[in-house]
Amino acid sequence: MDEKILQLKKWIDDSDNVVFFGGAGVSTESGIPDFRSVDGLYNQKWKYPPETILSHSFFVRYPEEYYRFHREKLVIDGVKPNAAHLKLAELEKIGKLRAVVTQNIDGLHQAAGSKNVLELHGSILRSYCSVCGKPYPADKMNHGEGVPHCTCGGVIRPDIVLYEEPLDEKVVTEAVRVISEAEVLIIGGTSLNVYPAAGLINYYRGNKLALVNLSRTPYDDEADLVINEKIGRVFSQL
Repeated sequence: MDEKILQLKKWIDDSDNVVFFGGAGVSTESGIPDFRSVDGLYNQKWKYPPETILSHSFFVRYPEEYYRFHREKLVIDGVKPNAAHLKLAELEKIGKLRAVVTQNIDGLHQAAGSKNVLELHGSILRSYCSVCGKPYPADKMNHGEGVPHCTCGGVIRPDIVLYEEPLDEKVVTEAVRVISEAEVLIIGGTSLNVYPAAGLINYYRGNKLALVNLSRTPYDDEADLVINEKIGRVFSQL
């Protein structure tokens, strides 16, 4: 086993206060593409960049176009949790992991068995009316046709944080608390470029900060341990 992975394993073995902070890289290994990736085919299908379509103002003005993108790009059927999701759920079950703080909206951590999951950007597995707030099963939104409407006439929307919208205050407050109290903070599958979410790791006060990411991040120099590997490969050895 790699020396760095051994070191991370020791930190986890010796602690009962581990927190995991993760991003898109955790889900890409389950076959979920990063919605921000734009290839040559993208421009033949869509007139606007993903960040524009996934904004509050675009959703309000062009809900039909939003839902076309949502169903094609955000809803990926048949995906299953990978080694990282499963290991994190196991660590929580045996009393080592306190919480998962995720930027992902796919619900794979819960599918793997994790209970304390703080979803900074919400989840596509929930939806509600944008007018009256009534909750709806996500199936109509994710697999229906056209724009779904509430009985009150309002447009049903996904329970995700769109661009131009603030993060949920309760979720952020709890994320700050668990990160600031953590003994070991593992950051995985994120470039740490998406704010304000990435800024949360500045609340960590410990000396066991591990970064597991394929590429460099702006926080590499501040980390106590940096592992440039696929997250599934690392977690399958812990």
